[in-house]
Amino acid sequence: MKSLPSPSLMISKKHAKRFLLAHQQLWPPRQLKGKAGVLDFVSHVGCIQFDPINVIGRNPDLVLQSRLKDYRPALLEELLYKDRELLDGLDKVQSIYATSDWACFTRRRNSATERYSDPSDPPAAIAPEVIEEIRLKGPLSSLDFSNTDTINWSWGQHTRLVRASLEILYAMGTVGVHHKVNIRRVFDLTERLIPPTILHARDPNQTAEDYQDWHIMRRVAGLGLANPSAAQYWLGILSVNGETRRTVLRRLVENGKLASIAIEDLPKRTFFMRTSDLPTLKIVQSKRAPKARAAILAALDNLMWDRDLMRWVFDFNYIWEVYKPADKRRHGYYVLPVLYGERFVARFEPTFDKKTRQLNIVNWWWEAEIRRDERMEVELTACLRQFMDYLEVSRLIIGDKVKREKNLCWLRELERS
Repeated sequence: MKSLPSPSLMISKKHAKRFLLAHQQLWPPRQLKGKAGVLDFVSHVGCIQFDPINVIGRNPDLVLQSRLKDYRPALLEELLYKDRELLDGLDKVQSIYATSDWACFTRRRNSATERYSDPSDPPAAIAPEVIEEIRLKGPLSSLDFSNTDTINWSWGQHTRLVRASLEILYAMGTVGVHHKVNIRRVFDLTERLIPPTILHARDPNQTAEDYQDWHIMRRVAGLGLANPSAAQYWLGILSVNGETRRTVLRRLVENGKLASIAIEDLPKRTFFMRTSDLPTLKIVQSKRAPKARAAILAALDNLMWDRDLMRWVFDFNYIWEVYKPADKRRHGYYVLPVLYGERFVARFEPTFDKKTRQLNIVNWWWEAEIRRDERMEVELTACLRQFMDYLEVSRLIIGDKVKREKNLCWLRELERS
């Protein structure tokens, strides 16, 4: 087993924390604006993770509302389905990334084509019919096809054969998402969605090493400070296992593209940062911290990709409990982190009625040893107001548990306002 390169730079936990926040456009939050801000952030981190669970907004919208001033979901919708500057694709998992990155995923699409093209496989067998129907009728979802046959598909679940066929065509790049109806994807031929100059562009990664280097660099950018042992963090990189990853990380350090980093009080651990991000590190080491602002983060925010790193650097132990049985949850089904300045100060459980636009704060938990003051309450109030604007909330309701909490007077006042 090949070892990782030794750290060439030691930084403090405080500066690691500040770097991560600055890299993620959260030092302070909500400084980006408009479509240009969305494109800037997506380009900077590579991709934003998509997830079908929509309790309080989709994950990409939750990510962006903490970075953009006056963010509204219509911005992302237009960039995806009107301007076509972003696309729904497969990266870390189901993700949103720049359309201009299309050629870089050629190897992944070719791999999917090789895997799913066996004509004896039912989804592949009906694929020509699916393609032709979309070609003749225009964008379609799986519900728009008359074929009602089912198949044992992903995770042992039965699904419609047409849906399985659309999934493999999507992985192969033959069809893409034209738009979504809530979380249901409506597909069209990719040739009608992506400009020919991008669609037929030559893969810039001509060798396997080129591709590995590109995708590892991209994943490092996704968070900013990469932990090589965080398995979930490195999902979606074709043909790269743990040993290959160490080889690529070493090669990128030797080529001067990555810097190996040690963090004080975290012995025997090496992290990686793009050398192009070292100027940001120098800024956070020398610049005075901006005025503390508050932000509500998504459960699958890029900053939250490595839960171990959150615990080591921020002393914040966060577990997304949506897949846990109710009696096994410590907090709640869908709980969001609350950032204030350079600390995670709380987490809360919201629910949202999309018809009445009513936001309900079911519970609120302060982190241990948080010293609350008037300034923090003012910033948390402002943050929650902006969050309510993003959701277009008509009414805020505070749950009974929250009402009984002595340190949430500001929240109760917000309910009455």
